[in-house]
Amino acid sequence: MRIGIIGAMARETDVIMARMEETETKAVCGIRFCAGRLEGVQAVVAQCGIGKVFAAMCATLMVEKYHPDLILNIGVAGALVEGLDIADVVVADSAVEHDMDTTPIGDPAGLISGPNVVHMPVHSMAAARLLRAAEGLGCRAVSAAIATGDQFIERLEDKRRIAKDFRAAACDMEGGAVAQVAMTAGVPYAAYRAISDTLTGNGQEYALNADRAAAMSERLLSAFLTDLKEDPYEL
Repeated sequence: MRIGIIGAMARETDVIMARMEETETKAVCGIRFCAGRLEGVQAVVAQCGIGKVFAAMCATLMVEKYHPDLILNIGVAGALVEGLDIADVVVADSAVEHDMDTTPIGDPAGLISGPNVVHMPVHSMAAARLLRAAEGLGCRAVSAAIATGDQFIERLEDKRRIAKDFRAAACDMEGGAVAQVAMTAGVPYAAYRAISDTLTGNGQEYALNADRAAAMSERLLSAFLTDLKEDPYEL
């Protein structure tokens, strides 16, 4: 089994890559892929860059060149609901793209044309094990949709709208694009985000807390892979 791990920023992936063993690193289209073993599990880690285009490009290359059995999208995100604090975790129960909008022709907001879905699926067993790993770390974690768009969402009214329209608890800029590629390619997908800025937070709060959230993301990944090594499952 090989797990494909995608994060957007160096703060989300550099520590992970540094801890890998038996590594082989390759740059493809400007994206660095590091393949090897992580916590005893075969893995390939990539830093995709910020935004949906980079994320989709990275996921496509990963599928084509490394054939992962599961794509896991990790990192940090902003909270869309009350009660989520810095370094709490949202484990995706689905992925949505809140900036997809063909409502003028009668479609629901967020509809992904082709498969005709709004909420893209996640691998339920992987999601359950991520929640279990978070519990083992003593980390507060919730299961909800994670919404993606090519904007840093800061205004409270926008956060409340996205949460209401998509039953989402966190907002990022990559996950939905990775999920769409995985869904189209038939590769199981899972995702989680550690909270870097709260419902009433802003860019300044993010800047102050992104490293702390990224550290929690890395801890959760390590716990998940350790659990996977000790009790493997077929995807």
